[in-house]
Amino acid sequence: MCGICGVAGGDAAPGRELVQRMCAALVHRGPDDQGSLHVDGVTLGMRRLSIIDLEGGHQPMPNEASTVWAVHNGEIYNHLELHEVLGAAGHSFNTQSDTEVLVHGYEQWGGEGLVERLNGMFAFAVLDRRSGTLFLARDRMGIKPLHYAIDGKRLVFASELKALLRDSALRREIDPVALDQYLAYEFVPSPRSIIQGIKKLPPAHTLTWSLADGTHRLRRYWSPELGVGDEPRRRSLDEECEELRTVLRESVRKELISDVPLGVFLSGGIDSSAVTAMMTQLGGDVKSFSVGFADRSFDESSHARQVARHLGTEHRELTLEPHMLLDLIPKLPTLLDEPLGDASIIPTYLLSAFTRQHVKVALGGDGGDELFAGYPTLQAHRLAAYYLRAPRLLREGLVEPVVRRLPVSRGNVSFDYRAKRFVSGAGYPVAERHQRWMGSFNAQERALLLSRVVRHQVEDGEAVYADPLNQVLMMDMRLYLENDILVKLDRASMMASLEGRVPLLNNDFVEYATRLPLNMKLRGLRSKFLLRRALRGLLPDAILNRPKKGFGIPVAHWFRGPLKEQMLSVLSPERIARKGLFDPKVVAGLVADHLDGRHDNRKQLWTLFAFELWHDGYVSGGATRP
Repeated sequence: MCGICGVAGGDAAPGRELVQRMCAALVHRGPDDQGSLHVDGVTLGMRRLSIIDLEGGHQPMPNEASTVWAVHNGEIYNHLELHEVLGAAGHSFNTQSDTEVLVHGYEQWGGEGLVERLNGMFAFAVLDRRSGTLFLARDRMGIKPLHYAIDGKRLVFASELKALLRDSALRREIDPVALDQYLAYEFVPSPRSIIQGIKKLPPAHTLTWSLADGTHRLRRYWSPELGVGDEPRRRSLDEECEELRTVLRESVRKELISDVPLGVFLSGGIDSSAVTAMMTQLGGDVKSFSVGFADRSFDESSHARQVARHLGTEHRELTLEPHMLLDLIPKLPTLLDEPLGDASIIPTYLLSAFTRQHVKVALGGDGGDELFAGYPTLQAHRLAAYYLRAPRLLREGLVEPVVRRLPVSRGNVSFDYRAKRFVSGAGYPVAERHQRWMGSFNAQERALLLSRVVRHQVEDGEAVYADPLNQVLMMDMRLYLENDILVKLDRASMMASLEGRVPLLNNDFVEYATRLPLNMKLRGLRSKFLLRRALRGLLPDAILNRPKKGFGIPVAHWFRGPLKEQMLSVLSPERIARKGLFDPKVVAGLVADHLDGRHDNRKQLWTLFAFELWHDGYVSGGATRP
């Protein structure tokens, strides 16, 4: 696990200095080692967190003739199998590092042939001096990040935005379309970034850069498919359960490869409990880690303890007091790297830092909700179809007025909060309904919130899929999982110098899950149907039958209490007007309605609050500016 960066083209001396600065910005990703290379007008840099072949994995890593060089962030889980194949083909290895498999695999199959054979989480760059090309690649699901910018005949890339912004030639201008997307989704979807001119290499994509003429080519090498398994299956339900357990166990086994101690994030939810159960089945002592909250509506620690006792793990738990969470607020810009309206990045970082005191690698259950229809929104979409069949007079004349008058609660995803969001979005087409339920600001609200200057620069467009619920699953996978869940995990864990792994997103498990028919995921209103069924007897029934509970913090309460003064300062009309991105009156109205208890505006206010803190740190010249 590392942070990587590089420059191709431009003057040699500035390229060397820039890579040094970028590496310095990535120390948290790789505190164990560093390396750089300058050759043929290309400078590569890396910071290493040593996980496999601790002594022999130094990067950049060459082939025997030093004509091919690689820098690599992540893990290649099938590197031992590829090592054997490449050895049989005549390649000689000097290390046991998975990075050397990339070097020789590139020699054997070329870049495009290589990525199609990889099972792992990765972002890497290969310099091919023979063909005069620089080859960049990112894993299928987008677990590991890679940002890049093309500045004339020069390509600059890095694992994080903060490293790229060490390049003074790149202007720190907000992309208005990305800002509109951030307000809609609470994150900026790839390939855009919040900074104009800086892009994210999308998942399952490669970029080939020509050193001769400064041109590039993007290619997608894999794409998930949903609905292909909707035809009748001949296996019995018991056989389906057995196959799921087998694929899951093998996916976890592949991701246990490590030369350093590892553990597991255990929340007490189905997904992390499933991963933990497979780890215990595979043998050895399992170290599990969780956090608890003082606010009981946010706390799941008792469920994690129940699973730990049932499976016999060596369990450690950190109780998060309010001051521990609040003390991290000023550090959000550094932690975020790019605006992210998901407040759970704070407890995720604290859990990562706590876990890092004991192990260097932690597996988690991320991805299960997207693959097995685990989010309550999937059930809500199904309910919406029934709701819309009710007479319009009943819906608009009775149900919706009653829901709107429900008193505002500050609890975690309270009934009034869910009911109000449901009726506000139920009548819209699937894609827009999903965005209204999952995001912060709908299209009409964004039109009012964005300043006139920004509004004129915004464009729109969305892909549509045939099956409504598979469309939602694909949106969750392509948008929320990639740009929120995995970004949060990567930034929070790597800021603590901890490697986070996601075995539910292993190639084999994703291929298996995406081919399951929809009724094996959502049966009626029962989410994760087959996964729950397959785990019977392995996990307590109380865990398998409990509803999903989000991992969050009491933002609604904080904005009326300990964060009130800071929110009023950060979102003050004077500051908002000075930056010229939002309408100060609209922001002031959101603040007033929340403080007076008329509306629960926690999502909208946190989305704006996080953006403004990030803007102060990265654009306005604050103390945290890279």
